[in-house]
Order: sequence, then structure tokens, then C-alpha cells
Amino acid sequence: MMSSTAPISDSVTSCHCRLIGAAAHRNDAVESVLARIIASWAYGQSVLPQWLGLGELEFHRMLHHHFPIIQPQSLLGYDHAPMCENDEEMDDLRKLLLNNRSQRSRSEHWLAEILIYGCLGKDHLWQDLGLWSRPDLSKLMADHFTPLYELNSKNMKWKKFLYKRLCETEGIYTCRAPSCEACADYSVCFGPED
Repeated sequence: MMSSTAPISDSVTSCHCRLIGAAAHRNDAVESVLARIIASWAYGQSVLPQWLGLGELEFHRMLHHHFPIIQPQSLLGYDHAPMCENDEEMDDLRKLLLNNRSQRSRSEHWLAEILIYGCLGKDHLWQDLGLWSRPDLSKLMADHFTPLYELNSKNMKWKKFLYKRLCETEGIYTCRAPSCEACADYSVCFGPED
């Protein structure tokens, strides 16, 4: 049976608890998801580059906004890949995400950048972000990128969905099936993620 959850190390769990304990708004869903992303990243359990892809200044701002008593240097135990230069793909993803924000908080700009770097990984998006399950990612999308969440009504895998939306925006239709349900590759785009 396929699983849509990842095993979590004790170090990651401990870091997550420390972040949640320091959260500016302890019941805030964005702080819960950011704590998972940051804890996994801090212990090398995601593909996210230095500073989560935010750059040092924005990382410090995000951390201070959500976890004000956490010192950034306490999260820098692992060597992370350097941030790659922005390219057209990243710019297109940025436009897609920012144009589909729920406009609930300034955190959506930070979340969009983190999602962009997660999209550059090779696994499922929730895994590349260091989230603990696919429902974590779906909740993030529902709360902060509601228009995209609503468009993904058939629960397509998130990374595939985002790139499909990019292609559709450009008028590129690579799938020749009349509908997803009729496509021979249906299980590649939909279904459980392990």
C-alpha cells in the first residue's frame, strides 16, 4: 500500500516542537506548515536551498515574523545547496502563485518562493518541501493559494498540476487525451503519493 506520509526523525520533530513553541501565533496554520518546512530543511530533509530560497534577508524577516525568539543560526547545521539564479521557469511559477494568492497574509509571498524552489526537486512537491504528508501541502494550498486549490478539484498531484497550469497559460497542451480520465497516464498524475 502506498503512503502519503514521510518518516520523521527525532531531530526534525524536536526542531518542529521548538519552532511551534516559539510561534508568534501558536494556532496559526501558516506557522504550523512553516515549522514543518523549516525543521525538515534545518536537518537536510528537503531539497530547499540556502535560506529556503528566500535569500538571507527575507529568511530573517520571515523567521522574525513567525518565530521571533528563534535565532537563525540555530537552524543552520546543514550545508544547503546555493540558491539558483532565477530563470524563466521560476518567474512563470512565481507569477502563477502570486496571481492566485488568497491574500490572507504577507506570508504568501514567502510561501510562493518556497514552493517555487520545491518545484525544482525531483520527488513529489510535499516531499521536496520537507512536509510530512500530502495533506500538509493541500492545506497550505487551500489556505494561501485558494484559486489554485479550487482548480485542482480532481486532486492532481500538486507539482504536475502547477506545471499543467503553466502550460495551459501559454497555450501548450501536451496531453492528447480528451480528458484526464481517458488518459493512459492517469495514475501518473492522480492518486496516492508515496
